[in-house]
Amino acid sequence: MNASPADQRRLLEVAELDARIRQAEHARKNPPQAARIQELVGRRNELSHELSGRLGARDDLRAELARIESDVAVVDARSARDADRLAHTSNSKEAQGLESEIASLARRKSDLEDGELELMERLEQADASVAAQEALISETNAEGSTLSAEAKRVIAEATAAFDGATRDRAAIADKIAPELVALYDRLAARGVGAGLLTRGTCGGCNMVLSGTDMQKIRQSAADAVLNCPECGGILVRTEESGL
Repeated sequence: MNASPADQRRLLEVAELDARIRQAEHARKNPPQAARIQELVGRRNELSHELSGRLGARDDLRAELARIESDVAVVDARSARDADRLAHTSNSKEAQGLESEIASLARRKSDLEDGELELMERLEQADASVAAQEALISETNAEGSTLSAEAKRVIAEATAAFDGATRDRAAIADKIAPELVALYDRLAARGVGAGLLTRGTCGGCNMVLSGTDMQKIRQSAADAVLNCPECGGILVRTEESGL
């Protein structure tokens, strides 16, 4: 294939823009914050699971405390009833029985209040445990929100770079012979589309060409489309090629 040296040089611009497009696409799909965000999602799930357990334990303590408070209320009501009956009875045997029951209820209330005090202390600890876990979740969410915002900014910038490079590539490709662009695209799809030949080195694969290959290149016409014997990409010759 033959193509004007100017068209061949334009392939270098296309290749550079293709590299920018690939970089922008990679940045758009893989923002640097993504890995940490995934870690935070996993950590938040673990913390939330732990929080559920702590909330359940606290609810159990609250239910037990409510039961004890209800039992205390029942004991108080019975004690008040017995005290009223004791105050109005003239039967010594009944009075003795009431006094015994009142004493028993007092001991029962004391035991309940001891249990109530212990539960209140445990509930206070449970409240602190829940608050600490919620604080960890809040910190995790805050870091995740910050990183998500940064990732969105990176993606937006990469998208803008991708769109700009894509437009520039299309504009330059329109100035090149279609058959040369088609050849470049086929080669680029396999690896290297084009590279600048600089002092015996292919810019596409950075391989140094042999003396025999360089001699063939020197003998080729300026408009001949040459391929690198190492990577197959189009060798673009300019005044920098040292030919």
